[in-house]
Amino acid sequence: MTISRLSSALVALVLIASACGGDETASPTTTTPLTTLAPIDATGAPSTTTPPTTQATTTTTTLPPSPLNGMGVEEEAALERRVVAVKVDNHWNARPQSGIEFADAVYELLVEGGLTRFIALFHHSDTELIGPIRSGRPTDPTLVKYLGAPLQISGAQPWVSSLIAGYGVELLGDNGTTTFRIRTRSAPHNLYGSTVAMREVSDQRGYPDEPPPEPIFDFGDPTPGAAGAEEVILDWSDRPEVRWEWTGTEYVRFNGDTPHNYLALPSEDDEETDTTETTEPEVLEHQIATDTLVVLTATKYWASSSSGAGSAVPALDTVGSGTAYVFYGGKVAEGTWERTSADERFELKQGDGTPLVVPAGRIWISIFPNNQTVSWQ
Repeated sequence: MTISRLSSALVALVLIASACGGDETASPTTTTPLTTLAPIDATGAPSTTTPPTTQATTTTTTLPPSPLNGMGVEEEAALERRVVAVKVDNHWNARPQSGIEFADAVYELLVEGGLTRFIALFHHSDTELIGPIRSGRPTDPTLVKYLGAPLQISGAQPWVSSLIAGYGVELLGDNGTTTFRIRTRSAPHNLYGSTVAMREVSDQRGYPDEPPPEPIFDFGDPTPGAAGAEEVILDWSDRPEVRWEWTGTEYVRFNGDTPHNYLALPSEDDEETDTTETTEPEVLEHQIATDTLVVLTATKYWASSSSGAGSAVPALDTVGSGTAYVFYGGKVAEGTWERTSADERFELKQGDGTPLVVPAGRIWISIFPNNQTVSWQ
């Protein structure tokens, strides 16, 4: 498959991305759109894809709900296909990321160096620019196996690739068909991809094209939460903590005191505007936001090859049980999670054993080490 060349507006967007990298503790950088466009490696990528329209489901909504976030989906046919999972870099040189705002749900998990990475899940939505994409880790297949999703990574240590394959998770790697590299960022933070291409390659390889067997959580009228969760602090490591602040309508993300932004992708309407040399394309940064933050605590351990080949990496045990927190509307509902294998979804329960119900809406799921501190106020 050949991926078409980036539009000038999209190239400019990626150029802005390369200018915005920096230390986690640095103040937000003000940037000016560039008119001189640098060359790109490989053939580039097609223009952005607008996701199918969604809206929060209510008792009066007749739209079928997304199994990943409970929101109503207008294009019902999009619910009958596979989920695509994409491993996204979260090193400070990878920020601001592109395309994660199109994801139907996002997992966050710990990797080495005290950093985290994301797994962006696309079911009824797509984007033709997602990244930067990074390598696989042992926890990844335990989060996507029950979804039946192929996993797009940049690569992995051989023993990690074997472990992922052992779960029956199909891997998409950096093979030039679903991904491409840009020159405006330095490796390894310069690999991007298209979920449209990922779906096409998955079809060509004969990967299953089935939707998730059930919703990832119980969505509906949420379990009543306690007030006092307008700021949620996740102390992942000795790196600056991740803070989510409730604005009255959504939770917005900070790394320490620095807003964590993503690069807004040009819409189809933007691409129809004049992008000649005399017109600077509008490239905007927006702060990462979510309606609901689900935090599932898990035991951290160091995973390694049984043969001793390669290096050990941190992992999280997502089979068993742990504490669950559902933050929404400046409130928090507490309970537990449990499951007996990676083939099952996480079952969230209240103290009396009844379901811990999650509200429909944009959702961010943090698989959080149980020896670290999560706090709110």
